[in-house]
Amino acid sequence: MVTLETMREIALSFPETSEQPHFDKISFRVGKKIFATYDVKKNQACLMVSPIDQSVFSAFDPSIIFAVTNKWGQKGATFFILNKVRVDLFTDALTTAYCNIAPKKLAENYRL
Repeated sequence: MVTLETMREIALSFPETSEQPHFDKISFRVGKKIFATYDVKKNQACLMVSPIDQSVFSAFDPSIIFAVTNKWGQKGATFFILNKVRVDLFTDALTTAYCNIAPKKLAENYRL
């Protein structure tokens, strides 16, 4: 199970990451680009991974990891139900999202 505090701790451990509001959600950004958001009301995260990574992560359990149902989902935006996802799996996914958005020099030390 992943909490907001766990998500925050992992996300903010990456270089040049900040936490900022994004409409009614919390966003984690590298520079000005969002790699993850947290929806307080639904207790779910949305991570910006590649469509291929989305397919891999959702294969673990499509009832708790699944594509956003719009154009963003086709580009890799993926929901994670935090009270059901394993911490190690979510850590891998959050790292992947960071590396997907971060400049190459920042991401190179975190590539899985």
